[in-house]
Amino acid sequence: MNTETNEHEAPELAPEVQPEVSESEGSASAEELSAEQKLELQLAQEKDKFLRLFAEFENYKKRTAKERLELFKTANQEVLVAMLPVLDDFDRAMEQIQKSADEALFKGVELIHEKFKSTLVAKGLEQVSLQAGDAFDADFAEAITQIPAPTEDLKGKIVDVIEKGYKLGDKIIRFPKVVIGQ
Repeated sequence: MNTETNEHEAPELAPEVQPEVSESEGSASAEELSAEQKLELQLAQEKDKFLRLFAEFENYKKRTAKERLELFKTANQEVLVAMLPVLDDFDRAMEQIQKSADEALFKGVELIHEKFKSTLVAKGLEQVSLQAGDAFDADFAEAITQIPAPTEDLKGKIVDVIEKGYKLGDKIIRFPKVVIGQ
């Protein structure tokens, strides 16, 4: 017989050695362990699925609640932005009526004006407070133009507020329009 193995021939393997166990005992024990292991594996998989599904559902609830709040805010925002020109006109009308001599007319219109403003404030509208002399910040105001500063201390600062700005919550929905000194 040739002792060299040919590359194409597979080497002979030794037969597997198994411990001597009676057939009924060995097969029942192997089936029990494999059935228990299968059940434990299935239980672990189902627990994992459940935890993932539960976490996904919690994330879904949080996301939809956040989206719903954002939707309410943006729905309010559109209405409030549409009402701002009316508020501006009302403010200008109040200034003109105040100049007139008719005190009763002024009081009546003032009551309506205050009620209108308080309704908008109740819906979350806030006026951005800027005055002449405040430092200009492009994050909170829109500069329409620059003029020579009337005094030295107004250089780079707000000289006049042309149009009021408003915010809804923390978001500015209309920037105040200002004139700054140079």
